[in-house]
Amino acid sequence: MILTNRLLRPLIATLLLIASGVVLATTPLGTPHPDDIWYPDDEPHSAREIELGKLLYFDTRLSHDQARSCASCHNPDLGFGDGMRRSPGIDGQPLGRNTPHIYNMAWNTVFFWDGRAATLEEQAIMPIQAAEEMNLPMAALVTRLQTVPYYREEFSAVYGSSAIDEAQIGRALAAFMRTVVADNSPFDRYLQGEQTAMSPEAVRGLALFEGKARCHLCHDGPNLTDESFHSLGIDDEDLGRGGVIGVESLNHAFKTPGLRNATLTYPYMHDGSLPDLEAVIRFYNRGGGDAAHKSNLMQPLNLTESEIVDLIAFLGALESPVRVTRPTLP
Repeated sequence: MILTNRLLRPLIATLLLIASGVVLATTPLGTPHPDDIWYPDDEPHSAREIELGKLLYFDTRLSHDQARSCASCHNPDLGFGDGMRRSPGIDGQPLGRNTPHIYNMAWNTVFFWDGRAATLEEQAIMPIQAAEEMNLPMAALVTRLQTVPYYREEFSAVYGSSAIDEAQIGRALAAFMRTVVADNSPFDRYLQGEQTAMSPEAVRGLALFEGKARCHLCHDGPNLTDESFHSLGIDDEDLGRGGVIGVESLNHAFKTPGLRNATLTYPYMHDGSLPDLEAVIRFYNRGGGDAAHKSNLMQPLNLTESEIVDLIAFLGALESPVRVTRPTLP
């Protein structure tokens, strides 16, 4: 993969949105390829670095009260989400947005619902320091980890330095998250020529996805996301992407989530307001929400009841669960 293209795609998509409110081109659906993953220094992660990141991912030392880990909200048993509309923060109050899944983040180019992080390494450490989430200053985390002999040894072995720092923590966590890959669904096997991998309903749903239902206009490419930002007409005060970059036309616009394992990642939308895939499709079928800032892409679809069933069947064919064994912490 060419790094320039990786960085330019979300920028170009954003400029198109600003200019016209319409995405002019889509990338064909497919299966994500390992060669398209961007790595720091263009080097795949070692098994040892991945294992270090996995330990950190499940370690409650990463939160102020030592009661929560990354896996508390991004739980492998719950589709790498938490099954809740909005997770409780460290003070017990609901956070502002629904917890997004982390499937296939190895191919992402922007992160969080509002795209405020440009790399997976940057994304990995932000919730640790966020006051309402894990509420742990990085200096305090470094001190904690340095008191654990195993961590001192592993960070030194992986990164060649006896001093643990923020960049190393981000790299280790990102190394593990890049292994959360869903790429062997019935849909992928169907693309490879296994005609019976998808049911007739799912095959009809694929045709709808790329046709009448217009899903592919935003959910395109191997991971079924354009990595861009759209307003679906949900009426709330959250400015989303516009609040990050100060562009009024992108107020209330949120990142298009990837749809792999969508059956496992309920509830849906940035506010977690839709409980299941049927509710999501019916929301799109009526043209989205009623807010004035709604994207021009949102139009009534006029899907029949049987077409709604077929579309749900196709989304089910994107399921490829990722099994993770919880480690024994040092």
